[in-house]
Amino acid sequence: MSNIPETGRTQRVQIRLVVIQVLVFSLLLTLGGRLWYLQIRNGQEYSDEAKNNHVQQVVQPAVRGSILDARGVPLADNETRLVVSASRTELMKMEDDGKSVLTRLAGVLDMKPKEVLDKVRLCDSKTPQPCWNGSPYQPIPVTDEATTQQALQIRERAEDFPGITAEPTAVRRYAAPGKANTAQVLGYLSPVTDEEITKAQDTDSPYLRSDQVGRSGLERTYDKELRGKAGVTRYEVDNLGRVIGEAKNDKAEPGSSVVTSIDARVQAVAEYELNEAMKTARQAFDKNTGENYKADSGAVVVMEAKTGRVVAMASLPNYDPNSWVGGISAKDYAKLTGKKSNFPLLNRAIQGQAAPGSIFKVISSTAAVNAGYPFDGHYPCPSSYNVGGQTFKNFESQGYGDITIGRALEVSCDTVYYGIAHKEWLKDGGMNPKKNAKDWFYRTAHQFGLGKETGIDLPNEVSGRVPDRKWKQDFYDANKDAWCKQGKKGGTYVEQIAYENCLEGDKMRAGDSVNYSIGQGDTLVTPIQMATIYAAISNGGTLYDPTVGKAIVSGDGRSVEEIKPKSHGKLPFTRKTRNEIDEALAGVATRGSAAWRFGGWPQDKIPMHAKTGTAEVYGKQTTSWFATYTKDYSIVMTISQGGTGSGASGPAVRNIYDALYGLDDSGKQDLKKALLPTPQKSLPKIQPDGSIDAPEIKPYNPASQKTPEEQTLAAVLGRRD
Repeated sequence: MSNIPETGRTQRVQIRLVVIQVLVFSLLLTLGGRLWYLQIRNGQEYSDEAKNNHVQQVVQPAVRGSILDARGVPLADNETRLVVSASRTELMKMEDDGKSVLTRLAGVLDMKPKEVLDKVRLCDSKTPQPCWNGSPYQPIPVTDEATTQQALQIRERAEDFPGITAEPTAVRRYAAPGKANTAQVLGYLSPVTDEEITKAQDTDSPYLRSDQVGRSGLERTYDKELRGKAGVTRYEVDNLGRVIGEAKNDKAEPGSSVVTSIDARVQAVAEYELNEAMKTARQAFDKNTGENYKADSGAVVVMEAKTGRVVAMASLPNYDPNSWVGGISAKDYAKLTGKKSNFPLLNRAIQGQAAPGSIFKVISSTAAVNAGYPFDGHYPCPSSYNVGGQTFKNFESQGYGDITIGRALEVSCDTVYYGIAHKEWLKDGGMNPKKNAKDWFYRTAHQFGLGKETGIDLPNEVSGRVPDRKWKQDFYDANKDAWCKQGKKGGTYVEQIAYENCLEGDKMRAGDSVNYSIGQGDTLVTPIQMATIYAAISNGGTLYDPTVGKAIVSGDGRSVEEIKPKSHGKLPFTRKTRNEIDEALAGVATRGSAAWRFGGWPQDKIPMHAKTGTAEVYGKQTTSWFATYTKDYSIVMTISQGGTGSGASGPAVRNIYDALYGLDDSGKQDLKKALLPTPQKSLPKIQPDGSIDAPEIKPYNPASQKTPEEQTLAAVLGRRD
């Protein structure tokens, strides 16, 4: 038995309990303090760190769909290239903002350091090209032409190239099959911007930061279909970036392909012939200016007459859309956009506006008949017509006596239309129009679809202009102050014109109306508008929306959505008037102003209809127009500052028809050589894997080409419009 008193033992136990209680309380106090420190004092800091334990996305870009011609030949597709990219986010973490890394990279890629640095910098209003106009958070491609050796150097020396990647990537390719450039129709791509990403967040087709977006042409119109859906793998990672699990994996869905109505073979012919026509025009002498024609730009449209589908569309000058792939260089950008570039990005088939000249007379003829003038009536065709002290002459001042409207179309007699338009102007009240003026000539132009877009499935189409009374008033309101300030009675020519406009610029003068009746003055049209009109005359009067897209084929080939032709109206004539105009236009090709261009044409088998046009432009040389149609196609060509319609554009249009139908110079047809004697109705055959077997395209090689001397002589002889 212990000798310790009971009271002493109890005290020791109590002391121990107190110590334990103190320890427990201290522990609880410490834990509480620690919890307060973690949750209150440093709560935000740890909350921010916890947020880093989140889901990271790894994006697998979708393969962009191809753009195919009507037979399945790729016009735009993809090829695998070694792409070297820089992560701006990683580079900006370095002391020198990654300058030393990019300089080393330039050495490996055989590029200049400035060239690499410029490609990685961000675009803004003050930064010239080249620069990166996409998101700063996605890899920025430095080159898509790296060699295998260069890629290996970068990957094996990863410590020397932090933030730099070299990976095989699917890159857009514009194939130009058979030298069919098709640039303005196809368009080009560039990186998506942050603004576009934000705007598209709530749509059914949001953008990812890695996306390339169509900026013009079919690439823009069908961007949503072509882009597909990127694959996204979501990983759960901790704040150190370590993967702790896979959250979700959405596989990439390749973009759909767009089958077009373009035939690459016909496209190559159209481009070649337009270029040759412009070169030949530059060899011809313009007696009005005392120098050769400049022939600085042009366009041609080949359209199916019964559907409005575009078989070929060429615009010159053109460009190589591949120059945009992987980021455009400063040199190439300047070539495409500089003052001396002549704007090759412009699709002159849908964006080039000019006075139509005599090809407008199919509209004036319809207006005259609708106003009560019989098509087969007789109207004076003197060499000139006087209105209010002004003399308006026929082309080369030729007169034909009393002739019908049909014959006026054939020989392109201006004065017949001057006389009818002047009478209608007087009936409508002249300078003081009646309240309900008929305005047949202006109304008919609107009914033919002028003054508004055709609805073609290409972006940025322009509407042209019908200078009717409303336009006249709007134009006057916008320019009155300037005219009145500049105008001076009895001053220079420009000052006198400004003075007259200040006084009565809002009035429809007699001169305005008679000039308008032959497609001159302030009237503006586009080649696509006139091709649509002449196709409508061919098919009996239906105005179709021109289309380039023919079908959308899903990436797996299981879904095919055909883009069917749509109509936007009817021409305002009876069947009788249509047939009379049709016969007159056939006369243009057989005995009128275009007859010398269609010698030997098999008119009995393939009736040809044509109208020539030579439009005068203030301060410039004349614009050449040639509008034609058969039962299958309409073809319209124009050359700015190119001279006469039949002289400059006529031979090229004839050559395109010869290639379509397989005709030689004598008019003999060989269907084995015919590219497209009838429009192609079926779609290309799609394989089970979604691929399309495309036929080989050979470059266009004209069977017989005139010598430069013969071409020059032909242009000089082309005096009639």
